[in-house]
Amino acid sequence: MKGKGSIPRKKSHCDNTEAEVCGPIPDLWPRLRPDWWRSFFNSLYLKTDGDVVQDDGITREEVTRICDVLHLQPWEEILDLCCGQGRHSLELARRGYQNISGLDRSRYLIKKAKTLALEESLSVNFREGDARKLPYPPDNFDVVLIMGNSFGYFESPTEDLTVLKEVLRVLKPDGRILIDLADGEYIKNHYDPHSWEWIDDKMFVCRERQLNSQEDRMICREIVTHVGKGVIADQVYAERLYSKNDILELLKRIGFAEVTIHENQIKAGSIRNQDLGMMAQRILVTGFAQKDWTPVRKKAKKKLVHVAVILGDFRKPDPVKPNHVFDEDDFYTVNELKSALASIPGKKFVFLDNHDRLLHDLLRLRSRIDYVLNLCDEGYHNNPSKELHVPAMLEVIDIPYTGSDPRCLATCYDKSTIRGIARELGIPVPTAFVVLPGTGTQIPLSYPAIVKPNFGDSSFGIFSDSVVNDEEALLTAIDRLRNQFGYDKPILVEEFLPGKDLTIGIIGEPNGSCHVLPITQEDYSALPPNLPRICGYEAKWDPESPYWKIKTIPADLPQDIEEEIANWSLLLSARIGCRDYIRLDWRLDGNGKPKLLEVNPNPGWCWDGHLVKASALAGMPYAEMLKAILEAAEERLGIKALSGRPQSHKATQSPVLTKV
Repeated sequence: MKGKGSIPRKKSHCDNTEAEVCGPIPDLWPRLRPDWWRSFFNSLYLKTDGDVVQDDGITREEVTRICDVLHLQPWEEILDLCCGQGRHSLELARRGYQNISGLDRSRYLIKKAKTLALEESLSVNFREGDARKLPYPPDNFDVVLIMGNSFGYFESPTEDLTVLKEVLRVLKPDGRILIDLADGEYIKNHYDPHSWEWIDDKMFVCRERQLNSQEDRMICREIVTHVGKGVIADQVYAERLYSKNDILELLKRIGFAEVTIHENQIKAGSIRNQDLGMMAQRILVTGFAQKDWTPVRKKAKKKLVHVAVILGDFRKPDPVKPNHVFDEDDFYTVNELKSALASIPGKKFVFLDNHDRLLHDLLRLRSRIDYVLNLCDEGYHNNPSKELHVPAMLEVIDIPYTGSDPRCLATCYDKSTIRGIARELGIPVPTAFVVLPGTGTQIPLSYPAIVKPNFGDSSFGIFSDSVVNDEEALLTAIDRLRNQFGYDKPILVEEFLPGKDLTIGIIGEPNGSCHVLPITQEDYSALPPNLPRICGYEAKWDPESPYWKIKTIPADLPQDIEEEIANWSLLLSARIGCRDYIRLDWRLDGNGKPKLLEVNPNPGWCWDGHLVKASALAGMPYAEMLKAILEAAEERLGIKALSGRPQSHKATQSPVLTKV
């Protein structure tokens, strides 16, 4: 890697202004995010490094070298790890290699790789994932490639060890690894502390580089400038530097044999040939997996996974619902859920909805269930403030469960806390202030504004007149919450954003393997022009309201905005500990820039909800969405081993391999 780019952030790390660039920075290391790689590799990266990573001639030369060194056979199973936009995978497929998988953490690059494969009708299995936790069974691949200087991104060297251990796990016995990485010793002695180069006829990039005190990591700052638009990015990344001896010893320590440094390295060069940076001189190293086949755990063939499903209690009042009772629609929703779950093979469900007996029933079932599917978003005894009590109870009696833990649920229930965490991460939020009970309401922001409970969900307390345009309307909206709804907790007054109303869903582990669903937006075209464009309580609970006509449609967004929302959503969800399934609400401001509204851990699971609509756009019907949530939780909990499904397989025949 010689200069990876990222989507420009709205906030600078230097101050709290809207500037995207700092002046001179004597020490770059405080600016470095430990997970800089999470959102770094995108369309700008393909420009700053385009002279190498977008050059078909260079890619063909590198693939030829790979094939020669490894003596690749067409039938071999090949994993292109940290594959980027799939340039090596796709070139291998063009040459007739039949069993290729590519994995990368960048959602943008994987999406691009899939598009390129589709355009050329090439068969490559691309997926998004984390190199530290590979989503493949043991003994799965004949070859694992780590190309393009993609090794050494993580903050700790222990995480690099984890990557290599995972590679060893997924390789078959005698399988081969090939790593193409920067020559750390050469880079330390020859790097240029300051450089710049033209990217094209409109953009140029200036770079600053520093070594850390141990001289085993290098940090690079890139300032990307457009001649017409000015500075469009100011960003930093870092990489661990390995010498030839370092990488040899590391691979041997993990369990690789016959580790070899190849003298005829992959050649450095590009059409621009102005600043090759960390790609200037590279090491090409190979090794063989010294291991036995992973034993297959024999379990009962027909054993089912037993799951207890916890729901709200229809016998009790529910303060969020109209008239505070479960109605026919609620029972229909539960029946749709039961039908969908019944269609999922290999699982048996029991449903718990009597909260007076919930602890007793769980203790009775504890030895007979594998885990709990926690769908009690109503809260314990249908009290929304006690949603966290259900997972807390499960933790006390030691029953695994789906979804987020009590700490995460408590954090997300407080909208003001989420705003603070988001701002800490550099994620934009609307301007807002909190009105405490018994305090004044002088508004320190301009109108229009929206008034809503700081604690709550299901759009409780949010109506058309919650959007206010003057102080009198503001006081009326606050008084309505206090008196009509008996809400005696802090009230959030927030700038009302006029742009598109957006939702994004995530299934899986935000910090690891997950599926980011297509972004959706609310279509307000059927609303009368005098009504504010919000999806409040009336849209969810009142069929007679004009808001009932709101539709959810695929979001129409520029690619860079879509990437920003996805990356920020993953970052925030991981920071607050969301698990298995999450939904985040965003809105665009008057300039078309996204700002976070709220985070919904364990969001609504009903058959016609936002999460289901987004899943349908991804080709995942209701039952498949529920199955994906269950499988994400099972992977996180290690339930597969308990439920009798094998986690690994042993090949019946291993091809004869020629060692290099």
